[in-house]
Amino acid sequence: MNFFEQQDRARRHSGRLLMLMVLAVLSLITLTSLALGAIWQLFGNHQSSLGLLDGPASLLPSWPLVGSVALAVVGVVLLGSLYKQLQLSRGGQAIAERLGGRLINLSPQNLEERRLLNVVEEMALASGTSVPAVYVLDDAGINAFAAGLTPQDAVIGITRGAICQLSRDELQGVIAHEFSHIFHGDMRLNTRLVSVLHGILLLGLIGGFLLRSSGRGRRSSRENSVAVVLAIGVTLWVLGYAGTFFGNLIKAAVSRQREFLADASAVQYTRDPESIAGALKKIGGNLYGSQLQAGHAAEFSHMYFAAGISQALEGMLATHPPLDQRIRRITPGWDGRYPQVPAISAAAPAAEGSDSPASVFGASAFVPDLSPASASEAIDAIGDPQAPHLVVARRSLAQLDEALSAAAHSCNGAEALLYGLLLDPAEAQSAQQVQLLQPRISAEVAAQLEHLRAPLRHLPAGMRLPLLDLAMPALKQLAVDQFAALKANLALLIRADGRVALLEWTLLRIVERNVEGVRAQASRYALPELAAEVLVVLSLLARAGGVDEAAAQHAFNQAGSELPFSVGLLLAADASGLSALEPALRRLSLLRPLQKPQLLKAMARCIEHDGQINAAEAELMRAVADILDCPMPPLLAARG
Repeated sequence: MNFFEQQDRARRHSGRLLMLMVLAVLSLITLTSLALGAIWQLFGNHQSSLGLLDGPASLLPSWPLVGSVALAVVGVVLLGSLYKQLQLSRGGQAIAERLGGRLINLSPQNLEERRLLNVVEEMALASGTSVPAVYVLDDAGINAFAAGLTPQDAVIGITRGAICQLSRDELQGVIAHEFSHIFHGDMRLNTRLVSVLHGILLLGLIGGFLLRSSGRGRRSSRENSVAVVLAIGVTLWVLGYAGTFFGNLIKAAVSRQREFLADASAVQYTRDPESIAGALKKIGGNLYGSQLQAGHAAEFSHMYFAAGISQALEGMLATHPPLDQRIRRITPGWDGRYPQVPAISAAAPAAEGSDSPASVFGASAFVPDLSPASASEAIDAIGDPQAPHLVVARRSLAQLDEALSAAAHSCNGAEALLYGLLLDPAEAQSAQQVQLLQPRISAEVAAQLEHLRAPLRHLPAGMRLPLLDLAMPALKQLAVDQFAALKANLALLIRADGRVALLEWTLLRIVERNVEGVRAQASRYALPELAAEVLVVLSLLARAGGVDEAAAQHAFNQAGSELPFSVGLLLAADASGLSALEPALRRLSLLRPLQKPQLLKAMARCIEHDGQINAAEAELMRAVADILDCPMPPLLAARG
């Protein structure tokens, strides 16, 4: 099953799960409302029989009263869910910090953390996506998680036990598993589940509070009131925790199936079943297993690589399949024995120098032949990067100038990199741009920019977007006002020559999307419904290579042959400019998942029309695909 099928399945699966959760919540509200209405009615009848209230006693429930109680219960569940949703609105960062994670992208403390960061960066570059924030949890258990609402705010978390006890290949298998959750829509679903379950749990928490309050009440003339509070407390406590129990059943059932799929995807990414199987075996042989000690670990139990908490009723509420089942699905010939894993101290960082540079950065014996690339093959590998993509990513990181790599891992350096990527190749023009920029940036950023200008001039064109992907975690650490100033400076550089190049525009949009985030919207369009928008994109792309009108028309016709409808004639240049492109891409990003491959293949035919793809066309293709939420792996060479 490819990336687009997985996305479509996740969308439909989310709809079914949402329906189940809504039915569970409605059942809970109905039962709670009837129970509380009956308690209140009985209390009223008792008061009436004592002559404390006017009117005859009635054993029938008061439906207006039940309706009022139902509204109150709905309000409690909604407020609880919205509160948790607001708490997690920062995406994966909020979850990682709640679990006690420490960000390492800008300052890895030892070789183990550098190795982890290198593995994550390799996987991100191989996938054509920006590098996520990476957090280390000081737990001795072997575990990891991916969290976030969108790929743009995703984070990877991993325990110290994992980075100290797993080999580089095993670590790569675990990271590939977590990237699968990012690509296939599991993260957002998992985060939403946390919010809904918190709303249901809030009823139980309120019930527990009422029970404790009524237990402190003294026998007095207010004894009946205490009894009512006690009855309401018991009802809310029982039904709230019963609702949480059934919600957890749904959560566990969904999570177990997604774990099997993520394991299979990790094997596809690495082409090495022993990588992820070895990590699972070490969990079985580890003294601490995969347990997490964080106070909020249970809240996010369905997000982890392996079971992070001990569970009663293991079979029913287990969020992960048993280790032996997962291992045997990957390596059917496993003998059933777990290796003995030396215990580590959860709090003690590993010693500097405990790993060799080769194990940090990986072996690089295989180097693929880079002859003409195929955009169509890259589209087939979206969300499913192969071993050759990982090799290309590893080689790119190894060949990257040290000054550029260091700059990408600091806030000032990442800001300087962005400015440097937008400087004109002509010395006179770039000097004018720097002069415009100088009064608007700090002395540290200016010094970094000057230091980076030479290595940036020698940066291969195909490395511009990967370098930007590496710098993204540092850019996300900028304060809101700092990022606003950065965007203003980028706009100044782009407009310095009186025109806006397409690649400059896409670079700015990629930075905005990844740093500011994007609001998740429902995919609702079929491709023929957006024919006008497709026409704009293909017309602009046909001219991207700087070809004459005849060649542009040929490229446009080639692209049209991939579509299920007629695209008509190539638009005039002024009708397919950036002012038309921005709203077109915004609507095209709302295509249903299974509709996007046709558009991407049409774009690929457009840039492949002459049998070759230059670096600028490849960058542009990947940049537009990123805006459409389709992370394209590097364009691999065809072997001759």
